[in-house]
Amino acid sequence: MQPADLSIRSASAPNFVQRLVLWGGLGAGALALSSLAAFAQGHALMINVSPSLPYWAIWVTRGAPVHRGDIILFDPPTSPLLVKHFGAEPKPFGKRVSGVPGDIVTERNRTYFVNGQAVAKAKLKSRLGEPLALGPTGRVPQGCYFVTSEHKDGFDSRYAAIGWICGPRILGVGRPIL
Repeated sequence: MQPADLSIRSASAPNFVQRLVLWGGLGAGALALSSLAAFAQGHALMINVSPSLPYWAIWVTRGAPVHRGDIILFDPPTSPLLVKHFGAEPKPFGKRVSGVPGDIVTERNRTYFVNGQAVAKAKLKSRLGEPLALGPTGRVPQGCYFVTSEHKDGFDSRYAAIGWICGPRILGVGRPIL
């Protein structure tokens, strides 16, 4: 009987090792997917199709602190002008933070200044010919930002249809990668 026992043990030992490796691999895979899912909740890759920023790929970190000069991605406010130009469900906008809470935004002859520094010039009409109302001026409210774009046709805080960009609209801080 002993030889039979040995043959059974030797036949089942590789099977046990294979199962152990399989279960270990499944556990490691589940852990990796869980970590990746947690990472994905806080990060995203955004593709920019607008000429308002010179980058076409932006790495977004959700919940990161916002500073002057950062690029933020945000859901634009709904307005008839926005719907006409970008559709009923526009994609997120990406703009540069020019004014942070407490900064003073002023406007003179359609040029916007933040703390006395010129940051953008507002056009009279949109590319489709609609008049463009000027955006907010004054002290940037707590939790809000004045955002602009380097592009002359950028649709940003210099226009009333966008205005201040406040916390709930902000999707994250972007870092250009391409």
